[in-house]
Amino acid sequence: MTFFNFLFKNSDLECPRCLGKGFVGPEDIRRLNRQLKWAPGPCAYCDASGKVTEELLSKVAVDTSYLTIDLPESEIEKIKNADPETIERGKLQELFIDNLIKYIEHQYLLKNMDAESIADLYLSTEDEKAVFSVEKENLLQYIRKIIHLKNSEPN
Repeated sequence: MTFFNFLFKNSDLECPRCLGKGFVGPEDIRRLNRQLKWAPGPCAYCDASGKVTEELLSKVAVDTSYLTIDLPESEIEKIKNADPETIERGKLQELFIDNLIKYIEHQYLLKNMDAESIADLYLSTEDEKAVFSVEKENLLQYIRKIIHLKNSEPN
């Protein structure tokens, strides 16, 4: 390793998630294909600083869905340190969200159900001890967001 490589090894680089703004906006969400998985807000990848290290880039994918600003700091640190249990929990959450999106799309597109009916059907089948559970109002907002996105897609 040259002297310059050593000096700049952990130098701060522009965050590829927020492009150095410190804030993830709708255009970043679309660019990273995280619609329905993220909301605009401070960037969790760079902790809203706009800068990241090479080490973080090598450990955590920029588009990791589970790494969001609403997580406790301890959970964010576990993700950034590639903790296996935390990474697995994130994968399970992403799988849950992917399946929820498919379920909602199926009910809306193939069964012509409206948001309220989809929410009622989903909640009537949700296990009381589900690892990931949702409240009806949040579910309705999410369903409406999926329906809006589906209606705005070109045919």
